[in-house]
Amino acid sequence: INGLMHLNQRYDIWLRISKDAVEKGLNSFEPLAKATMMLFKNEMTFIEKMEALYITDADEIEKRLPEIRAIYEARDARTRDLHDEDVDTFYGCTLCQSFAPTNVCVVTPDRVSLCGAINWFDGRAAAKVDPEGPQFAIEKGKCIDPIGGEYEGVNEVAAASSQGEYSQIKLHSFFEYPHTSCGCFEVVGFYIPELDIIAWVDRDYADPAPNGLTFANMAGQTGGGKQVVGFLGIGINYFRSPKFIAADGGWNRVGWMPKHLKDRVIDDIPGDIVDAIATEEDATDLDSLKAFLIEKKHPIVAEWKTKEEAKVKEAGAKTPTAPAAPVPAPVAGAIPAAFPAAGMPAGIPMPVAGMSPGSGGGIKIILKNAKINIEQVIVEQTEE
Repeated sequence: INGLMHLNQRYDIWLRISKDAVEKGLNSFEPLAKATMMLFKNEMTFIEKMEALYITDADEIEKRLPEIRAIYEARDARTRDLHDEDVDTFYGCTLCQSFAPTNVCVVTPDRVSLCGAINWFDGRAAAKVDPEGPQFAIEKGKCIDPIGGEYEGVNEVAAASSQGEYSQIKLHSFFEYPHTSCGCFEVVGFYIPELDIIAWVDRDYADPAPNGLTFANMAGQTGGGKQVVGFLGIGINYFRSPKFIAADGGWNRVGWMPKHLKDRVIDDIPGDIVDAIATEEDATDLDSLKAFLIEKKHPIVAEWKTKEEAKVKEAGAKTPTAPAAPVPAPVAGAIPAAFPAAGMPAGIPMPVAGMSPGSGGGIKIILKNAKINIEQVIVEQTEE
């Protein structure tokens, strides 16, 4: 329907109608209902009769939501005891390729679709009903990396469906060959190099995260069907997966998420880490987040110490061949030093807190098709 936008993630629905469409007569749900029923009947010819019911009363919606959520919970529960290694077939979805042409959404028992609407059973049903449709079977093939979740069959489909843009995808990796992100994802994960942790923010959280960016800011950098090291879009139910970012530490690498999101998945967070994951009630910037992680003895704090000790040991083992160059004094506004991300390929740009495309002041660096290794960066302040 011209002038109508409809996006949905299960029971989260977003509709926008243009003023031009209203002026041309789109002033009721009837045309939308007729178009929807026509599409269903065309796709699934065994349907003989349909009825479309639209509920706009807020109180009635709130009353029905628990029943609707219970249905989805029951569907999701079916996959809890089924894992990637238990099946020979995964399922792909290309519905989002209209706006993310290189995106390849791979749905497995341990990884729900990015939009959260399709689990492994849903993908199987859709592929059987319409074998030529946007959901299709993927023979997973030989397992290359059981921890990261890399399979020959998935790589082959990735290369074919992404128009050759990508040839490797690790389903349970945040840094190395991560899953592509379309734009419909429910949650975006972002790496905080200053603290060497991964944080998560969902669409319902409007305030800036501790890195100074909002969900909208990061979604723009993450989406489009790209593999973006340092950012990752996921569906909420992936938090419940035992393989949740397994290649990069799982929950032990998570340091922050909005309280409502944490509360939603709290039963699936390991008990020994749940209190060490901050929310906006505990930290709103990097300083307060670092203090919280130290206070709660987050596992990453021990990693900081280990890496610092390794640096000192490595520095002591080297014999200088020339006098060391003087180190300039810290400059206000300089980018803070960051811990290298374990498993992150060399030369990949890293997200830095407070820096976003188009931000005013400071410096602007644009790198295209570049792979750069930098051993040292010195920023000096010149007197006017």
